[in-house]
Amino acid sequence: MGERSDLLDSVVSTIQTYREGEIPKPTSDHVDRWLSQFTAENQLPFLREFDHVIKKTFLTKDTVTTFLGNLVKNPKLVGNDPANFWAKATLLCIQRAGQSQKEMVSIFGDALEVQCGLDFAKCGATDGDYIYLDDVLFTGGRVATDLEDWIANKAPQTTKVHVLLMAFHTSGHYWITNKRLKQAVAKSGKEIEIKFWYQLKLENQRNRKDESDVLWPASIPNDPATQAYLASLTRFPLVPRTPGGAVGMFSSEAGRQLLEHEFLIAGVKIRSLTQAPKDFIRPLGCGGFGVGFGAMLVTYRNCPNNCPLAMWWGDPEATSGALHWYPLLSRKTYSAPENVFNVFDDLTI
Repeated sequence: MGERSDLLDSVVSTIQTYREGEIPKPTSDHVDRWLSQFTAENQLPFLREFDHVIKKTFLTKDTVTTFLGNLVKNPKLVGNDPANFWAKATLLCIQRAGQSQKEMVSIFGDALEVQCGLDFAKCGATDGDYIYLDDVLFTGGRVATDLEDWIANKAPQTTKVHVLLMAFHTSGHYWITNKRLKQAVAKSGKEIEIKFWYQLKLENQRNRKDESDVLWPASIPNDPATQAYLASLTRFPLVPRTPGGAVGMFSSEAGRQLLEHEFLIAGVKIRSLTQAPKDFIRPLGCGGFGVGFGAMLVTYRNCPNNCPLAMWWGDPEATSGALHWYPLLSRKTYSAPENVFNVFDDLTI
């Protein structure tokens, strides 16, 4: 077997549980069909780097289960009496969109029952803390919207809220903690302390772009369509990253730049298939500035729209039009129980 074949199998092994039971299991042919859409001469090195990165950024159910299980008796969170803490705690099931919170609550509930013999549905006391569970924070919009409404209308006068996340991106975390949630608490006139608990922190603030943990191009590819798209970004244009910082999840600076260039070129191509794509649908993922959010974190449940368009966009059956791109990780939207290829539905996390 050649290197390409070995790498295809490796990617399949990493993503094999993606939306398990909802869509067909990935195969090497599936990954190869997706790969064949990128620049021909770059496909092998691109695959090599993608395989390296996705191994570090694909969150399996086992990873999530372990993280939540470890929180049950974490003394920094619950003190010296976990059973008493959780018996008094109230779980906030207030997510307005998506299914991630329900999944996290289910997994955490199982761990709580095993470790403490408690049923979360029967927990809660007036002097207990509140718990908000979710998987990953990207822009922070969903967490902020959920908690703003709760703070204004249902939160007690004085309390503490623990936000439990697998991971968060620093720009979203900064924005909601220092702006939206801080303002919501101040406006309510209540005394509410909000603390975040997480396993992974991903840097993506503009003032630390050189140390970022997302795709953030350091240079512009030699591709006319991509160059034209970048020239059109008059509001919040790309501010290139200075190469040479810590490689983080990437194998090397060269590998990182190859991934950034190929996903950027492909994303521009995808945008060109639509007559009037919305501004926040950017090549490296839905977002409000530069060439897109650039996230590479994917969970076994779904691929965020903040990841490069080329990872999740498209319809496998389409032969023309806006959805004529073969996706690696078909994305499930908030509005449908199964994957729906509606390019204007649910495009902000």
